Amino acid sequence: MNSRTGISLPILYSFRRCPYAMRARSAIAASGQACELREVVLKAKPQALLEASPKATVPVLVDQGNVIDQSLDIMLWALRRNDPDAWLAPEQGNLQAMLALVEECDGPFKYKLDRYKYPQRYQEANGKRFRDEAAIWLESLDARLADQAFLFGGRPALADMAIAPFVRQFAHVDWAWFQAQPWPRLQRWLSDWKESGLFQTIMVKFPPWQDGDPPTRFP
Repeated sequence: MNSRTGISLPILYSFRRCPYAMRARSAIAASGQACELREVVLKAKPQALLEASPKATVPVLVDQGNVIDQSLDIMLWALRRNDPDAWLAPEQGNLQAMLALVEECDGPFKYKLDRYKYPQRYQEANGKRFRDEAAIWLESLDARLADQAFLFGGRPALADMAIAPFVRQFAHVDWAWFQAQPWPRLQRWLSDWKESGLFQTIMVKFPPWQDGDPPTRFP
């Protein structure tokens, strides 16, 4: 709660390394919309999170009783309130085109990423087949970056910030392998994001939240 206005901030349940939560925090930080951040321990999820969203996965945003528990919806919620860097209006294409590319990330690419990173969860001997299949899509991203710094033009937009956390997750499964691939533009794009001030902001470590803790303001 803001002590001067008496207005409660929206509450964001988050987990620092979760790519879905990373994309949500990115949009919230870019919008300047203050939230009360509650860092979650996934093995011991707080009751308040479970009551807010039976899905019980992060991120979850609670805004005056309204619950948003899809990361892309949280991004849109934040940016439709304030979008100073025009993430919703890319230099090339439009919001619909960006959402279509994000859907490719969240669907087929994420399916392969999970099986590449955690083959034992899916009764796979190893994840190499899924790595190689996922690489086809990453090659297409590298090609998109041939004549522009970002996926939809010369400046970052929603698609970049929604997809980058998942490319990062893929890259860090086997960093040496990723760096050895002929994807110089994609590698630069990922590196620039990881070195950005925004990335530093969203990756600040917070202690796990417990009921009764004083609010942690984010960003």
